[in-house]
Amino acid sequence: MSAILEVENLHTHFFTKAGVVKAVDGVSFSISRGKVLGLVGESGSGKSMTGYSLMGLIDAPGRVIDGRIRLNGVDVTGYNDAAWRSLRGNRIAMIFQDPMMTLNPVLRIDTQMIEAIDAHQKVSRQSALERCREALARVGIPSPDERLQAYPHQFSGGMRQRVAIAIALLNKPDLIIADEPTTALDVTIQGQILFEMQKLCRESGTALIWITHDLSVVAGLADDIAVMYAGKIVETGSVAEVLDRPKHPYTNGLLSSVPSSNVRGQPLKQIRGMTPSLLAIGRGCAFRERCDYRATVCDEMPLLSAPAAVLHSVGEDALTTAGVDASTTTDVDASISTHAVRCYFPRPVFACVLIPDNSFSRGFA
Repeated sequence: MSAILEVENLHTHFFTKAGVVKAVDGVSFSISRGKVLGLVGESGSGKSMTGYSLMGLIDAPGRVIDGRIRLNGVDVTGYNDAAWRSLRGNRIAMIFQDPMMTLNPVLRIDTQMIEAIDAHQKVSRQSALERCREALARVGIPSPDERLQAYPHQFSGGMRQRVAIAIALLNKPDLIIADEPTTALDVTIQGQILFEMQKLCRESGTALIWITHDLSVVAGLADDIAVMYAGKIVETGSVAEVLDRPKHPYTNGLLSSVPSSNVRGQPLKQIRGMTPSLLAIGRGCAFRERCDYRATVCDEMPLLSAPAAVLHSVGEDALTTAGVDASTTTDVDASISTHAVRCYFPRPVFACVLIPDNSFSRGFA
């Protein structure tokens, strides 16, 4: 299946008086038609900056300093503002966490939605209005004719977010980047939106990057997961591979932090410490200060590679010095080439968290 988006060694830095903030630091991934990629991690991990970089929305003092972004095989990294405007809202769309970043408070909803269509396609007003009605109905907004005449302040926060999602769907883009768009919605509406997004991807071939910190949403929605920490992808693979068999201590910590109904009267597990400043990461693994498995070898940044390659790059002597049985690291789903981890000590060096039944929903259909 052909890739709609290919990202190669993307670096987005912000040049401040305090120093260079490496918000996105060597990120690489691809996504195929009709697939959903979940981009997960704590706040400050670089998820949103990755999305903004893919949309050409990085303003001074930041800029993309290296890497390649290919959309349908075309390198768009060096596009000027006019070229980016022809892509945004047309071939690639973004749903922001705050709907007021999308909606103009002084314009009616129909004006804003029709404007999004007219910017890229020449259609009659009647045809454009019909597409607007269909988009509003798809995201669960009742009485679309009446709602099209309303202003943003006449909607609740959740309803405004649904309008923003509808606008992103209008031109049936090849790729949608969604930056935690369902955070303000109740669970019922969230499930409806996620179901519609899945349906859109399956039927139209639209690819979706879903940026979130909610692992339960990713488990039910995504085909693949990329876990980000301190501007880097530290683990990537299919939903089943990453959630059922996490190999990076950070991913394992995120899963262990999910509350379980099977354990009562015990403190919630958490990852100790705080995320590091992106001004002073250093050359080693960014997670080493919070990791229970830190060793001397972690002072060098591991590559994002399959377990067998990781073992080869580190060497058995280094593992033995760290107190790790090298023989155990080779039996880590080495046959699965899609599951990669940026860690010298992939599972089963540490125990995989056991996820109780029904903790995650495997799909919304």
